[in-house]
Amino acid sequence: MQQNQRSSSSGSSQSPRSPKSEQFLSVSVSDPVKLGNGVQSYISYRVFTKTNLPDYQGPEKIVIRRYNDFVWLRDRLFERYKGIFIPPLPEKSAVEKFRFSAEFIEMRRQGLDLFVNRIASHPELRQSDDLRLFLQADEETMERVRAQDLGIFKKKPSDLMQIFKDMQSKVSDVVLGKEKPVEESTPEYEKMKRYIFELEEHLAEAQKHAFRLVKRHRELGQSLSDFGKAVKLLGACEGDSLGKAFAELGTKSEALSIKLQAEAHHLLMNFEEPLKDYVRAVQSIKATIAERATAFKQHCELSETVKLKEINLDKLMLTRSDKYGDAEAEYRELKAASEEATRRFESIVRLMNEEMARFQEQKTEDMGLAFHEFAKGQAHLANTIAEAWRGLLPKLEACS
Repeated sequence: MQQNQRSSSSGSSQSPRSPKSEQFLSVSVSDPVKLGNGVQSYISYRVFTKTNLPDYQGPEKIVIRRYNDFVWLRDRLFERYKGIFIPPLPEKSAVEKFRFSAEFIEMRRQGLDLFVNRIASHPELRQSDDLRLFLQADEETMERVRAQDLGIFKKKPSDLMQIFKDMQSKVSDVVLGKEKPVEESTPEYEKMKRYIFELEEHLAEAQKHAFRLVKRHRELGQSLSDFGKAVKLLGACEGDSLGKAFAELGTKSEALSIKLQAEAHHLLMNFEEPLKDYVRAVQSIKATIAERATAFKQHCELSETVKLKEINLDKLMLTRSDKYGDAEAEYRELKAASEEATRRFESIVRLMNEEMARFQEQKTEDMGLAFHEFAKGQAHLANTIAEAWRGLLPKLEACS
């Protein structure tokens, strides 16, 4: 499954050629360029936006962004849109020597394109002021905004990674039910948590085996290449008919090696990466589950506190205590906070229900396309290999 195909299906909701009455927001991430030297080096990307939304500066805009700018956008949306599944970002390379490999850069570019188009196509996130800033601000403004952000957004990347690792641990505790001081336990919620946890496990397992398939194709391709070279050298030592047969066998082996390497790349981009992307998407859902658990806990604790304050207030009123006035003011303040916590929790529940329906629909489409591309690629490769060897059989039989 081509990730740019996935971007078009889960990306901009309207085409620039749509009727003028329809609003559209189309974004593309392209032209990665390495900038800087040594440990200060990084990749910049060209972000091209087309839109007819009235809040934007014009119909087209091109800005240059780096990976940290995408991280900034993800973090801002996570803080501001509780209950919404924020699309995941592609990972940073854990191995320094692969950071600037052509394959890794292209995988990241496609992942960033998918990330920003998922936001642009989301009915709530696309209205974000942060998205609008990300798509329109010049590079100096973008850098200044990132530097000025407070709290979590001002931390170093290593600190951010630790925060998200800690959050993942907390999420696992919530999902697995290990943390139970105050916990929501409706059947629907429990069912959703079990589903998300199992989905992550099965997706991760499928992705692990997809990785092995890519590795196997590459290894087989390299082996065929080495074999082809060896057989051609062997053919050079033989007579006319046998030498020609061996030379053709070597040439076919080298050609098939190229086919296998190409299929390995196709598998990586269109099968393994989509599976890995959905593992990250599920982790984003788990982060939202943790936010829901926190909101529920606050809702319950404030509700209990208000009840206790009501009892205390009744006692003070019966005894005509001079503390009644202060207690009543405190009660009203707590009740307002409790009502706000209840609204916040109910909003997260409502949004998560909507998000789960949207996630299921998109997952069905994306996974169906990924597995279709996998099967089609394997069938084509098998036919190519079979035809190549079949064509050699008459010549090899003539030499036997």
